[in-house]
Amino acid sequence: MGATKAAFFTDKQNSIANMAKALGHPARIAIIEYLVKVNACICGDIVNELPLAQPTISQHLKELKQAGLIKGTIEGNSVCYCIDEKVVDRLHEYFKNISQRLEKKNNCC
Repeated sequence: MGATKAAFFTDKQNSIANMAKALGHPARIAIIEYLVKVNACICGDIVNELPLAQPTISQHLKELKQAGLIKGTIEGNSVCYCIDEKVVDRLHEYFKNISQRLEKKNNCC
């Protein structure tokens, strides 16, 4: 989304859209699922789990990190990644709110 268009929407709407965009690739979903399973890892661990090259995994990790869904800490020559639970909780609350509103509405279609 261009900067001029993003200005027409709230910070929350832009944030949710950025997270949704980051989740819009199956490799990133697989990375999130792997990080949830192992609780933390280094990039090399993910390369061993997914059928993708290390540079591709790094690019996907970069996208997830920019969206705020994961965070990383440097440990020697490696980066240890984990899920940013606070951000995932915000995403969960967003969809929970939509679901609750839909439950209260009459079917319009």
